[in-house]
Amino acid sequence: MTDTTRDAETLASIDRAVEVLAGRRVAVLTGAGVSTDSGIPDYRGKGAPTRTPMTADQFLSNADARRRYWVGSHLGWKAFAAAEPNDGHRALAALENAAITNGVITQNVDGLHVRAGSHRVVELHGTMRRVGCLHCGQVFDRRDLAARVEADNPWITVPENVELGPDGDVTPASAEGFIVPVCTVCGGTLKPDVVFFGEYIPVEKFREAEQLVHASEALVVAGSSLVVNSGIRLVERARRRRLPVVIVNRGATRADQRAAVKIDAGTSDVLSTFAERLPALR
Repeated sequence: MTDTTRDAETLASIDRAVEVLAGRRVAVLTGAGVSTDSGIPDYRGKGAPTRTPMTADQFLSNADARRRYWVGSHLGWKAFAAAEPNDGHRALAALENAAITNGVITQNVDGLHVRAGSHRVVELHGTMRRVGCLHCGQVFDRRDLAARVEADNPWITVPENVELGPDGDVTPASAEGFIVPVCTVCGGTLKPDVVFFGEYIPVEKFREAEQLVHASEALVVAGSSLVVNSGIRLVERARRRRLPVVIVNRGATRADQRAAVKIDAGTSDVLSTFAERLPALR
């Protein structure tokens, strides 16, 4: 989007945000909206697919549930893994390289910030890049596990067009006969390195995110409605320290009333503008 296609209100909001952020060290919190331009749908935005996420209890206590999960996760994995960083991801990497931001805290599990070149990335909800054994702690690369799944289930086919979910999964038509992967070290249960619904973010991970906010002079929230408590808690940490909060998100968020500036626009465009304008204002 160019300046000529932005409405006056959006332009004014971006200008105010640049003024607020100019000369400050900025922490960034991102949500699913940052990755929609990479083809990964968000959770709650307009047109988002209806979700019935599997809970941690279901996954751990029910073998049939684990089988359904692994079928759907594998079917969506290739499409999810093939997603490329977009301009918003690249803008955040550029802002870090310019010492404008001190890193990114993300609620996403897609790994696109890392692939875009961001160095300090706190992945609050984990990453789909890794799978761990719940018994012995062995960690596996998801790519290697996907190859093993296909070798154990040669009948499984990945359709060219899948309705991909925000967590990189699809709803399988059937899981019958699927051989669930197990740990090759101890035969234990494998689980992706992500926080399932019903699980808590690891204390040390949230503490790392808090430290990043504490070391900043402003907070930018991009692509998150802040429905998940982890996000709103970080905004509250910033508010208590009297840090200005800039929110970039299409639609309302839980913290709009606490923001110094709210920009109702796409994250790729706005973050790219920040990357263009803020380095000159240090």
